[in-house]
Amino acid sequence: MRAFVAIPLPEEVADIVERLQGDLSVGRVVTRENLHLTLAFLGDLEPGLVEEVHGALSEIEAAAVTMDMRGVDVFGADQPRLVFAGVEPNAGLTALRDKVNSAVREVGVELPRKRFRPHVTLARFHRRMLQHELDRLGAFLETHGAFRLELFEVARFGLYRSHLSQDGAWYEELAHYDLG
Repeated sequence: MRAFVAIPLPEEVADIVERLQGDLSVGRVVTRENLHLTLAFLGDLEPGLVEEVHGALSEIEAAAVTMDMRGVDVFGADQPRLVFAGVEPNAGLTALRDKVNSAVREVGVELPRKRFRPHVTLARFHRRMLQHELDRLGAFLETHGAFRLELFEVARFGLYRSHLSQDGAWYEELAHYDLG
């Protein structure tokens, strides 16, 4: 089963992000119920290992996390793969991510060692974009590049299963863990 650990967006934040997405006229927009900030992508796991991950995540003690969304950008400068709202890294968020990584590694999940660039994906691009699409994306980035959503608190994170289909991915929360 394809799994990941993430912070779901509070409803009032999802409302604002959904309005922002309304101005995005290219790509496959991430549905409201799928909006999240990934802490760790776990890959394909056997059901038994998912149970061990759940047990390890249940042991994490961490305070609620304050987040600050700032800016809109893309991954893949020449050929964008996705457009996202950036989240400012902070000590609480980084500490939670480190605790999650340690917990899942302790039960045998291998995670790539890569820089943590917290973000919320707004839309994905599954093929090479045509020039008019790049132009529309550029206009969106220019208009919303200074997007800012200051200091909101998140009080939980979750373990999710990713279901892939022709219509895109959808995510099922397997468990959630309270912060604070």
